[in-house]
Amino acid sequence: MTGLASGRRRALLAALGAWPWVGLLPAPVHAGAQREEPLADSVRGALASAVAGEAPPRPSFADVESRLRYLRWLAATSERLKSRKTEHRTRVEFLEAVWYESRRAGLETSLVLGLIQVESAFRKYAISSAGARGYMQVMPFWARVIGDGEASRLFHMQTNLRFGCVILRHYLDIERGDLFLALGRYNGSRGKAEYPDLVFGARRRWEVEGA
Repeated sequence: MTGLASGRRRALLAALGAWPWVGLLPAPVHAGAQREEPLADSVRGALASAVAGEAPPRPSFADVESRLRYLRWLAATSERLKSRKTEHRTRVEFLEAVWYESRRAGLETSLVLGLIQVESAFRKYAISSAGARGYMQVMPFWARVIGDGEASRLFHMQTNLRFGCVILRHYLDIERGDLFLALGRYNGSRGKAEYPDLVFGARRRWEVEGA
């Protein structure tokens, strides 16, 4: 390959990387490496409690309008995800779990979907070069630190989503609400703009007006 052709190829790849939908392409996972840090016993206990629990209940709503907003969100988001998850029931179950786990952790659902897009391109069994696993690319040490020690369970849909959302919430609390720094910490690249910018860009794809 000539130097000119190689330069054009690099430019094209760089341009593709700037688009929020790049995570939907069948590319390698983007995850870095969440770093294991010392946790106070109180924090460890709180996180362990946060990841424990049963499967998400069926959504319930205080009024008709809330339910209609949820149904509009589910329909619009399901359509956008169809190219990645073609089976309707599987797609809806995944979105219901993301909606529940993101809200349980006090996170925007569109943000969590954007993070999943960047981290794993919605691949349940994705594994990064650092060993991070599943949709939200959770590092195995978390299963030991706040789970039951079974890292293989990080490939279970709800378990992975719950761990990922709880971990991001934990990082957001550490960073006092600074989402830019929290995302960098989640990826193991705190202070660098590339990863947060990718997630912020991907989040826009999953925002649903009026929902």
